[in-house]
Amino acid sequence: MNQDEVIRSLSERLARLEDLEEIRKLYIDYGRHLDAGDPAAYAALFARDAKLRLGPVMRADGREQIERAAAQVVKLAPDGSKSSVHLLGSPLVELAGDTATGECVWAAVSRDDDGAPRVLVGRHVDELVREDGRWRFARRRGLIDIGALGSGWPGAAPARAAGRGADAGRRPTRAGGRRDSRRPSAGGRLSAPTARAR
Repeated sequence: MNQDEVIRSLSERLARLEDLEEIRKLYIDYGRHLDAGDPAAYAALFARDAKLRLGPVMRADGREQIERAAAQVVKLAPDGSKSSVHLLGSPLVELAGDTATGECVWAAVSRDDDGAPRVLVGRHVDELVREDGRWRFARRRGLIDIGALGSGWPGAAPARAAGRGADAGRRPTRAGGRRDSRRPSAGGRLSAPTARAR
């Protein structure tokens, strides 16, 4: 390998590391803006024609619609404190030029109406795109792996009347109406960042 090839290889590897770091920060900012109750900053993380599919709590197309939807649920507690805290695992990212795919495990801690803590655990499954020189979410889906929506979560009540995704807040049941603990809640339909903070 001659000097030009070495320099080109190093440049490509550096560019890849810079892309991965920017995407890592994108994931961190997602939870940070949710917890801060900042729908404008939250929406800026998405591409102009992005699609957001977070179960019954938030479903929107395009950055403007995402900001409007987020404004309904991304709120601080009445006393100005955080209404939820989001913990995010390191994302698994696959780069492909100016697009990428990613998956991230999350946990969201909030409170029921009676003040008791509630925890949801799940995953985000993402498509990302470089737009205007910055990485953004092009499509984000939220899946619940552990936990279920209850009365303490924004969007839970509308979910039961929504038709599609109406079971997103309830654990599947077996015959006889008993809860089936063998299956994940929500049928894999909602993410924690969709929960209390929105």
